[in-house]
Amino acid sequence: MSKIQELQSKIAEAQLGGGQVRIDSQHKKGKLTARERLKLLLDEGSFEEIGMFVHNRNRGMTTDQEQFPGDGVVTGYGTVNGRLVYVFSQDFTVYGGSLSEPHARKICRVMDLAMENGAPLIGLNDSGGARIQEGVVSLAGYADIFYRNTRASGVIPQISAIMGPCAGGAVYSPAITDFILMVENTSYMFVTGPNVVKTVTHEEVTSEALGGAQTHATKSGVTHFACANEVECIRTIRDMLSYMPQNCEETAPSVPYEPGNESRPALNNIIPDNANQPYDMKDVIAELTDAGSFLEVHKDFADNIIVGFARVAGRAIGIVANQPAVLAGVLDIHASVKGARFTRFCDAFNIPLLVLVDVPGFLPGTDQEWNGIITNGAKLLFALSEATVPKITVTTRKAYGGAYCVMNSKHIGADLNFAFPQAEIAVMGPKGAVEIIYKKEIDASPNPEARMNELVAEYTERFANPYLAAEKGYIDEVVVPETTRERLIKGYAMLENKVVNMPRKKHGNIPL
Repeated sequence: MSKIQELQSKIAEAQLGGGQVRIDSQHKKGKLTARERLKLLLDEGSFEEIGMFVHNRNRGMTTDQEQFPGDGVVTGYGTVNGRLVYVFSQDFTVYGGSLSEPHARKICRVMDLAMENGAPLIGLNDSGGARIQEGVVSLAGYADIFYRNTRASGVIPQISAIMGPCAGGAVYSPAITDFILMVENTSYMFVTGPNVVKTVTHEEVTSEALGGAQTHATKSGVTHFACANEVECIRTIRDMLSYMPQNCEETAPSVPYEPGNESRPALNNIIPDNANQPYDMKDVIAELTDAGSFLEVHKDFADNIIVGFARVAGRAIGIVANQPAVLAGVLDIHASVKGARFTRFCDAFNIPLLVLVDVPGFLPGTDQEWNGIITNGAKLLFALSEATVPKITVTTRKAYGGAYCVMNSKHIGADLNFAFPQAEIAVMGPKGAVEIIYKKEIDASPNPEARMNELVAEYTERFANPYLAAEKGYIDEVVVPETTRERLIKGYAMLENKVVNMPRKKHGNIPL
């Protein structure tokens, strides 16, 4: 056998991973192999592998382990839509994708390259956890990865796809990254599994119920996307990357856009005449953004607030919007954290923000207060105050109390603030305000209900509008709704070269 034939034989062996039997087993579970996933993710022919022949060093309890080239993870680089990315894809057919010292070293190598070259890092996780036979060496490997995740945070985009099990210490690497995607019915994440839960708390729960995609998409908010299958998951990653820059020093790529008639007459009729009637803020988003460009993030969690990426005249933006169709758009603990997290990502990577406001306030109640609505609400306030990217706010209807301040008001650094004529910017709603201000007068009236209605109508006329705020300069302009998209296009173009000089400091102390 020639040297070239020997090399080709070794490559073929490495590309088989744990062997055809285990590959078939992976397929029977409805899962792709590590290499099949990379083939779908990366542009055709662009993948360049690093560390194909790395072997386990047999430092563990046993020395008779079967050797597999690559040691359970495929690492390297390639392109997505022509742009450089670094990748690692864990191979469940090799020791269940478990992490060993060389396995971790391979991942750390591509993480270092991603940082040095300023390109996104994508991790496809499918692992049984630390390789137990190696003891503390495998734990050290996880810690090396966590440290690099933290150092890379805010420098390069980091995306984690959970394509199978991800348990124990392994969950903390995805948790540090910017976005997590999971696949329904074949992936799960938890710190302690069902058996440990049963032993400690006597709860009986399945892996899916404890840490499946739907659980984390709806209950915990750990995952940003719950995908029906692996193909959808990988397509979503490719779509997400199109809204992101390569690193914190660059701006997000624009797509070609042909200017046309930017008037959107439908906006004139979206807001109901009855201030208490719900409507879907996604209808507003659809009119303001380029057709079909909105990619919602975290759509199944805290759906009283909407976050996601979109484009305006081809420019990538991030959207944070109250959703009056759910809980009247009120801010609660989960909504505040969701909005804050997305805001900080956009600010870290120079993605302009659009904030759409229809918020009656913060959700009252003992549950909210006892679980920290004060500090959690402050996270959204902190994130929007801290953000230095171009920030435009449109108040479509209600902006009451502290929630008015928090939702990117002029006072916390918004660059442009517009309001629809239906906007109500006040300390609180007319009825609540009248009940406090005129309590004695109403109680003394021979017809309290009639007097209440009169005073509410008077207060509404005087205060439940955008004009007092506009008089003070807190609103830059009250706009005819159909003209809003045109104003956004001009506004973002005007703010394109915005520079903010921040006070010298190591970092802020967000109320975690």
